[in-house]
Amino acid sequence: MQQNRILIIDDDLQCCEALSAYLNSKGCSTSSVATCKKAEEAWHQSRPDVAVLDYELPDGNALTLLPRLREIDASIPTIVLTGYSTIDLAVEAIKAGAIQFLTKPADFEVLFEMIQQALEIRRSRQRQLFERERQFREGPDPFFGRSSAIRKLEELVHKIAGVDSAVLIQGETGTGKGVMARWIHAHSSRSSESFVGLNCGGLSHELLETELFGHEKGAFTSAMQSKTGLLEIAHKGTVFLDEIGDVDLQVQPKLLKVLEEKQFRRLGDTKDRRVDIRLVAATHQDIVSMIHAGKFRSDLYFRISAVPMLVPALRDRMEDIPLLAAHILRQLCIDLAIGEITLAPGAMSALQAYSWPGNIRELRNVLERGVLLREGPQLTERDLHFDIRIAPQAHSAGSLRTLEQVEREYIEEILNLEGGRVSTAAQRLGIPRSSLYHKIKEHHITRTPSIQ
Repeated sequence: MQQNRILIIDDDLQCCEALSAYLNSKGCSTSSVATCKKAEEAWHQSRPDVAVLDYELPDGNALTLLPRLREIDASIPTIVLTGYSTIDLAVEAIKAGAIQFLTKPADFEVLFEMIQQALEIRRSRQRQLFERERQFREGPDPFFGRSSAIRKLEELVHKIAGVDSAVLIQGETGTGKGVMARWIHAHSSRSSESFVGLNCGGLSHELLETELFGHEKGAFTSAMQSKTGLLEIAHKGTVFLDEIGDVDLQVQPKLLKVLEEKQFRRLGDTKDRRVDIRLVAATHQDIVSMIHAGKFRSDLYFRISAVPMLVPALRDRMEDIPLLAAHILRQLCIDLAIGEITLAPGAMSALQAYSWPGNIRELRNVLERGVLLREGPQLTERDLHFDIRIAPQAHSAGSLRTLEQVEREYIEEILNLEGGRVSTAAQRLGIPRSSLYHKIKEHHITRTPSIQ
């Protein structure tokens, strides 16, 4: 069993020897130094698990030494000993980075208990670091692929992840906006703090308000006890508001106040509370059109879109489908504890000929369904069951339609169903109206006078 390494920083030789003997008897490994300079060298070289530091040393004191030690490695907990115990001194030592403060001559049993607590704090910190690193390694990669669209997005996101500006993630349903939000938080300066998410879609303004801001006991009939809002829970961290376009107009000015003044008021409370958060918002809606329609405040839009980004639809990065499909299949095989499953050439052609209105989420659903219903170790075109009726049929290699043909035909079909109305057709397609206009122009779709 590995011994816990304790560094004793004290110029009192007799005290060092007595404490070392006691800690050794408890199964610890000890070393000692007598000056601030030697302590910094030991911090660099041996990285102890816990340090016991005398307040007064020949070349300095704990208040000047602790900040320098923390610059080298802030994860090592330190207990300060002193013969001059005052409350002010203890407070200053804690502010400088000590986790405990004990008067000399120290009771070794009390000190050992403090060391045990410090070791548990260190182990807890290490577990948290390990968990964050594991999430980085195993979490979904929002930039998986080689397309120019995803590479441009990756370049933008790497530039803004470390700053505190609000981010607005736009994109169709299923493109991975939530995955992107978590990635931004995990690679920000707030990564060690909370990530709190809320889907605003379909929430009444009363429910949304109490979820965000919380309420006091008795604020309304069913408020039997106080409730802490998500903003308070996310203090120092990141708040992710998915489908922010659905935020009720009555709640929007209160959200704007939080972003501009960093304060809010619980329902039923009489005083403001301060909060420090970074906002990451997401929507599949055309917010600019909502502003023109009077459904979204322009001042809130400008506040949340300091850094706007668009997650590309899967049909705009079709060259990534082979990589994505293989990656998702590997994950499914691991999750379902089954052997390797591959895609037949015909199945891959079918995947690339489909328009993917549900994007990556739909791709995973189709592949999972195929894996569960397959008859052999390879997914064929017959194993793929798409969600809408324009799914590709069996074709010979020479007669397979191109993606452009499928997309053009689908857009024409939806426009016909909607009587040529671009606004309602765009809603049905799940894309912004401006994107539909672009597609109409790109595919040279004949525009009748009824198209708006």
